[in-house]
Amino acid sequence: MAVWQTYAQIPGGAGQETGANPVRSRHCDRSSPRGPTGSQTLTHRLTVRPHVDQGTRIPRRGPAMSRHRAALRALAPALLLIPLAACAGSPTAGDGKGTAATAAAGFPYTVTNCGVSSTYQAPPKRAVTMNQHATEILLALGLEDRVVGSAYLDDAVLPAYRPAYDKIKVLAAEYPSKEVLLGADPDFVYGGYSSAFDKAQGRDREGLAKSGIDSRLSVEYCTDGRVGLDQLKTEITEVARTFGVPERGAELIRDEQRRIDAVTARVKDLPRPSVFVYDSGETSAFTSGGKGIGNEIVSLAGGTNSFADLDDTFGDVSWEKVIERAPETILIYDYGGTTVEAKKQRLLNDPALAAVPAVKNQRFVVLPLSSAVLGVRVADAVESLGRQLHPDTP
Repeated sequence: MAVWQTYAQIPGGAGQETGANPVRSRHCDRSSPRGPTGSQTLTHRLTVRPHVDQGTRIPRRGPAMSRHRAALRALAPALLLIPLAACAGSPTAGDGKGTAATAAAGFPYTVTNCGVSSTYQAPPKRAVTMNQHATEILLALGLEDRVVGSAYLDDAVLPAYRPAYDKIKVLAAEYPSKEVLLGADPDFVYGGYSSAFDKAQGRDREGLAKSGIDSRLSVEYCTDGRVGLDQLKTEITEVARTFGVPERGAELIRDEQRRIDAVTARVKDLPRPSVFVYDSGETSAFTSGGKGIGNEIVSLAGGTNSFADLDDTFGDVSWEKVIERAPETILIYDYGGTTVEAKKQRLLNDPALAAVPAVKNQRFVVLPLSSAVLGVRVADAVESLGRQLHPDTP
């Protein structure tokens, strides 16, 4: 059964970073182009098995050994019947019931992700996840036993996933160095933001491929046009397929769609307040644009993103533009070292914003940053934001 957690039950962020805007370069990826990032093919690893030392003595046959060989010859006809009996009672490869047949089902599998083509002869066994939403997708699919390392949280891990997460080695509080990453001996690296594959840090996908390591980047960062539920379904489906658990991916998608449909049905005939997303920023406002899943979450929850016309996932806008758009509600993203209350006070104490309806009426709503990216928290976010935008609707 798919496991999902409502945000009403989740504490506000439990950030790993400090400073005014410690994760901006990570979750906005403004310097990273949206689109293909290279090509890749699977490199097979060869395992060298131990061999018998050249100097090992092989004992001669003595009388006892000769008697043993005679006994084996007498038993040979009976032993030959054992494989036949086993074959008669075992499932065939064609019926898909055998362990080997199940493990091999659907492979080799070729997928092109953000311009990188990978062919998997078998599911990955040693994955490293970079960024929280990548980690939580694998945990939601029940794949914690195949994750050998994780890195970079935005918020507290969902309570439902905490026991599984606690068993996974944390390679770094932020991104691991190339040496630490390779030291985990991964066969697959999964990045939630394109900054996970920073070439300057030696973590680019092409370089990983040369080391025999496959990789995946969230499709949110290589989709032309707006990112919505179709891209979320693609992400979950392809990840589940890569790991040989397509049925788990399908279950997650069905559960999410059911919950989102319930919210959209409830708010469809209600007024849609304009929503300004405040991520961070002092001299300018860093906000959610029209291309990311954050924009879709606002819409599904019964609101309208004030900067849906911003042609990016995240971006900077002037405070004059915020005043001009006159949002009715301000959605604060909670993460990192700056608290929600500190962000709220920054807005309330700015005289230039005093006439903005959301500030004047102190109409603030909150979501953890990890819910505003392409991951398993999207349904949680839609439910939570729907309740906050329309609190009087049953």
